Amino acid sequence: MKTYRIGQIVPSSNITMETEIPALLRARESIAPERFTFHSSRMRMKHVTKEELAAMDADSDRCALELSDAKVDVLGYACLVAIMSMGHGYHCVSADRLHGVTRDNGASAPVVTSAGALIQGIKAIGAKRVAVVAPYMKPLTEMVVDYIRNEGIEVATWRALEIQDNLAVAAHDPMKLPGIVREMDTSDVDAIVLSACVQMPSLPAVPMAEAVTGKPVLTAAIATTWQMLNALKLDTRVPGGGTLLSGAY
Repeated sequence: MKTYRIGQIVPSSNITMETEIPALLRARESIAPERFTFHSSRMRMKHVTKEELAAMDADSDRCALELSDAKVDVLGYACLVAIMSMGHGYHCVSADRLHGVTRDNGASAPVVTSAGALIQGIKAIGAKRVAVVAPYMKPLTEMVVDYIRNEGIEVATWRALEIQDNLAVAAHDPMKLPGIVREMDTSDVDAIVLSACVQMPSLPAVPMAEAVTGKPVLTAAIATTWQMLNALKLDTRVPGGGTLLSGAY
């Protein structure tokens, strides 16, 4: 029975990724032999503004270095909007640079970004048109929508919840999300991104949102978990993880 070390680079005010990713991988432990431990390094960020996000991203190299000291098996950059605010395609630039940090420290580890994972997850399930729910203010949400569209995915409809304080994002009741989606026109989309943010909790609402809409539902945390499992070359079936974590992708 192998144990894998899961490393996460986390915004200092993020309290969700260290609950949702472990919850998903603990659920996987109920059906598979592999075990996981969880390790984080934090970069300062309290308010979700472009300026704070840019300053925070500059700190990610230090976090990758610290986590590689622990010889983690995979490293996740757990802030979608920080990556997307740095310009089109930046998830590739960030992942390559942070992987280089681990390699130069003699502890080479694959790097997954939540931004890149969401893009890849949408494409993996074959979705061409999506609906997106995000907690950000409208300008940042528009930037996220533009980033997704630049990757060749059509965002047919989106909703910004306009919560600026990052701890308030974490406090948003996930069970409100199916109702928010019900108010959106999702008739012509292929999939729904229930939370385009790794700080907005969503896991308990995923099965309900899939039932309400009849569409595949994924989130940034689900996509990050999926890409971590792929990077580790492990089976991607996770109970309660929605369509993307059905094991088929």
